[in-house]
Amino acid sequence: MVFKRLLGSLGVGGPTVDTVLTPGPTRPGSSLSGEVRLKGGDADFGIEHITLELVARVEAEHDDGESEGVVVFDRFTVGGGFRLAAGEERGVAFAVTLPWETPVTELYGKPLGIVLGVRTELAVAGAKDKGDLDQLTVGPLPVQEAILEALGQLGFGFRSADLEYGRISGTGQQLPFYQEIELTPAPQYAHQVNEIELTFLSNPAGVEVILEADKRGGFFTGGPDALTRFTVGHQDVRDWNTEVDGWIRHMVEHRASYGSHSAYGHDGHNGHDDHHHNGHRSGPGMGTAVAAGAAGLAVGVVGGMVAAEVVDEVGDFFEGDEEEES
Repeated sequence: MVFKRLLGSLGVGGPTVDTVLTPGPTRPGSSLSGEVRLKGGDADFGIEHITLELVARVEAEHDDGESEGVVVFDRFTVGGGFRLAAGEERGVAFAVTLPWETPVTELYGKPLGIVLGVRTELAVAGAKDKGDLDQLTVGPLPVQEAILEALGQLGFGFRSADLEYGRISGTGQQLPFYQEIELTPAPQYAHQVNEIELTFLSNPAGVEVILEADKRGGFFTGGPDALTRFTVGHQDVRDWNTEVDGWIRHMVEHRASYGSHSAYGHDGHNGHDDHHHNGHRSGPGMGTAVAAGAAGLAVGVVGGMVAAEVVDEVGDFFEGDEEEES
């Protein structure tokens, strides 16, 4: 998807910018490459810098309700310091590394309703304009995919996915938001929980897997939902069906103890052994992103915003919500 427009600050006759990403999905912690294509205007212009912003549509909870806004979660300067002649065409190639916690936007080519974008900022002779916006597609890391595949084979279904503004205490979370994947329970757990919420927090050593059970009334006695955390390495080879089923059983069969809203940061664990950990999600609760099918990992949109609309409207959404950036 490409949104071309003139630099508004320079008016008609200014240079135009078109960022083209390398086709196909990337992965968290991997390289994002492409080319920023410039075309000179009616006169020569000095290009001070070309900056790429990674932006996300995020849900936030307030005292008076919920809202959605745009969060810039990384920035990269990929060029600048040259003069663009009138009518000149120039390409600036780039390769940048995505944050490890970059949300997953698709599974097996099926969109989850997560809206990420790459926005290009061009600074020309003291004026700046966010001149181009492209959809960013991110697939899961191998270990994330293995865990999701195991959940599907165990009978859990995918209900929805969204980005929540806030932090999960007791974790190494770096971004100001986290991705939440909501799952319908497998038949063997349906009498115990209404749904499972899954969050991945990746880092160079591995992935923190945070699971939260929305309990059915009467199974536990009061208190917040059960929240547990496990860590796995990127290269771990396990019987994932048995492993993940053990995580779920541990969570639903034992009362979790709960940490405070403020205990953020690493706990010093090496990232390779499973363990139970206190934690709490500080920030909003569950959102209303695209609902997805429940037949294993054959994710299909069945409610909420239609997946195609997510793609078609990403530019309009970001362009209309710049004033809500965090």
